[in-house]
Amino acid sequence: MLLAASIFLITLIFIIWQPKGLQIGTTAIIGAIVALLLGVVSFDDVKVVFDIIWDATLAFIGIIILSMVLDEIGFFEWAALKMAKLSNGSGTKIFFYSIILGAIVSALFANDGAALILTPILLAKMRILQLNAKTILAFLLAGGFISDSASLPFVFSNLTNIVTANYFDIGFKEYMLHMAVPYLVSVVVSMAVLYIILRKDIPKTVDIDLLKNPDDVLKSKTLFQFSWFFLALLLAGYFIGDSYNIPVSVFALGGGVIFLIIASAMKTVEPKHIIKEAPWQVVWFSLGLYVVVYGLKNQGLTAEIAEVLTYLNTQSQFLAVVGTGFLSAFLSAIMNNMPTIMVMDIALEGIKNDAMIYANIIGCNLGPKMTPFGSLATLLWLHSLEKKGVQISFWSYSKFGLIVTPPVLFLVLVSMLPLP
Repeated sequence: MLLAASIFLITLIFIIWQPKGLQIGTTAIIGAIVALLLGVVSFDDVKVVFDIIWDATLAFIGIIILSMVLDEIGFFEWAALKMAKLSNGSGTKIFFYSIILGAIVSALFANDGAALILTPILLAKMRILQLNAKTILAFLLAGGFISDSASLPFVFSNLTNIVTANYFDIGFKEYMLHMAVPYLVSVVVSMAVLYIILRKDIPKTVDIDLLKNPDDVLKSKTLFQFSWFFLALLLAGYFIGDSYNIPVSVFALGGGVIFLIIASAMKTVEPKHIIKEAPWQVVWFSLGLYVVVYGLKNQGLTAEIAEVLTYLNTQSQFLAVVGTGFLSAFLSAIMNNMPTIMVMDIALEGIKNDAMIYANIIGCNLGPKMTPFGSLATLLWLHSLEKKGVQISFWSYSKFGLIVTPPVLFLVLVSMLPLP
């Protein structure tokens, strides 16, 4: 256990540190190779990990490609400007509308899409609006939080959702029905808690006349209008695929590639640029870190967690759900939610309580917000902001996350419980 834990800890430190020239995916693969060479994991273990993550990883790539094409034609910038114009200059309304926009984007384009694509757009608009540094930070923190807390409603809204749905053979429709209420509660409670904490830094009025007309940022109005139809068609495809047990990645990756081809044929985007800029490092990150953590599983970590979960399951349903959610949240915060979801899924396999499975997903999606290294989305988000000249210290982020996350997580978990 000590060797496996040491390999994981060193790998995670380098992933967070990101020394020049060493990307997160490369670091994770190096950690996996070391685990293989030292006998912590075997090649058979790598095959098992691949079986667990391949659908989630390919789906993520497809969603990001689709998001990048939509971003290229001005889709998200149009939405951000539309949101600002609807506020009529009210700072409070812009704050709430930006959170709602983030919640919608996170649901439809995954938490990473919301964090990586929407955040730079909102940052640029806030600078145009000449908002002060504290206000910009408040909006960014709110946007970063909602990107994960709202990644609940669909299987494709988060990599953790896909991994768990595949592991327990949960259908697209079944998953959505279970997560509809927690998603709505998460968005509403997040808005309330974020406003209470950040309200002092939200201006009363904003000069929205400084912003462009939303339609002026569109590269192709024809493609923009078609994109709405395409997204509706794609969403319908997920439901149809659910009936025939077709993997989520078939529609996510297929949809992303098809839309890229359409946009390329209309001379709106450069496909080589999109393919080159796609986050291929995430593929290596997912495989590498999962392999490293599988070494912890081999050394008995999942067995110990399974004992805790079994005990919780023998108590009340309240303790089972809330306890599972906070356990996965705590583990996600200290060891990243990607490996946590796998370890927890394996530990839950022999426990007959579906509510605990969904509580695990909620914990793995919200819990990472307590630390900067809790999720891949947060790591990429912070790295993206740093390149834009915005630095958020470890302690500032952690203090914010530790204040906001627990109450939101608790109320979302409670929303899963049946009424007395």
